[in-house]
Amino acid sequence: MSKKKPVWEPGYNGHVYWLGKKKLGKVTRHPEKNAKQKYSWEAGGRAGGGDDLDKAKRAVEAAVAMADKQLDLFS
Repeated sequence: MSKKKPVWEPGYNGHVYWLGKKKLGKVTRHPEKNAKQKYSWEAGGRAGGGDDLDKAKRAVEAAVAMADKQLDLFS
């Protein structure tokens, strides 16, 4: 049995990171020219921003990987 891999899918004003039908994270592009950061990202209970799409995607992938390995405090 092969393990499914998450994939990036372009969406409206950004990209979404999916594993099957489960949304793992997203990167959103800010349309305003005067925005402090061009992209913001959210994943695994973390968030951030920056001016480079590839770096934002890598941050999402890292946050998902860390969230997957972190132990649950309440189980």
